[in-house]
Amino acid sequence: MNDPYETTETHLERLLGRALNSFDLPDSVVERLDSALAHDSSLHSSHHSAALHRSTYRHAYLLADGSSLTLWELVHNSGRDGARRHELYADEDEARLAASRLRPARGERSDGGRGADGGQADGFAAIFGAGPEGPGHDTPDAEPDDSLDADLELLGRLLATPPVPPARTYVPDDSADHARRLLRRAENPDRPGEETAGLLRAAFAHHIGQAFGRHCPADVRDAAFTLYEHAFLLLDGTELSLWEVEHTATPDGRHMCEVYEDERTAREAMEHRARVR
Repeated sequence: MNDPYETTETHLERLLGRALNSFDLPDSVVERLDSALAHDSSLHSSHHSAALHRSTYRHAYLLADGSSLTLWELVHNSGRDGARRHELYADEDEARLAASRLRPARGERSDGGRGADGGQADGFAAIFGAGPEGPGHDTPDAEPDDSLDADLELLGRLLATPPVPPARTYVPDDSADHARRLLRRAENPDRPGEETAGLLRAAFAHHIGQAFGRHCPADVRDAAFTLYEHAFLLLDGTELSLWEVEHTATPDGRHMCEVYEDERTAREAMEHRARVR
């Protein structure tokens, strides 16, 4: 990771250029990096299995004012094509959370291989509850009622009432900026507007909790749905929550982030995504 002939400026250009989410870094962090004088990179953690490879690197920078700044780089192969992807985070906890969300690329089996049909049979088995018949057996097409039952079962899981969450523990950690970045990466047109964004500028602590997370069959593909509650504590003592839906029920299998003002709307959005084929 350390090239003795690479300047810190070149290193930063390469690091920011290859990261898929470099635009999501806080502006204050990017501005401070402009004064970086030296750097050091090291492997922080690593996980390798037959289907998933991920590593987290720690990049430390010495700045002109004598202070230091650390970036956390997550490298993984969970994209649709299995190619290496890079993500950057200014906070170690955010990097850990992103790493915990990673899933193997679609069609990959736990043993790292693919069936003769490229994983399609596994997808049908996930939906209809049975694998293809052996030689000499005719497998009839599924009846429409069977497909409807499978869809209803899926939607029932998505809308299931979650267990009562534990008491929140608010952490004062640049919460207003966290809210700003959360709203900025939301792709749904009905995301919270300027009024909510204005209230969240007074956030001084926040708590992130997972309310739902599951891989669900959607159009013979293994789609992932995760629901997070981002609870914010405001300066006047009130609480305000945003509900983040992260899923891969997209045409190209990429991760998509949607943000809603209440839990019911977020769960209805998951229901809609699961129904649309």
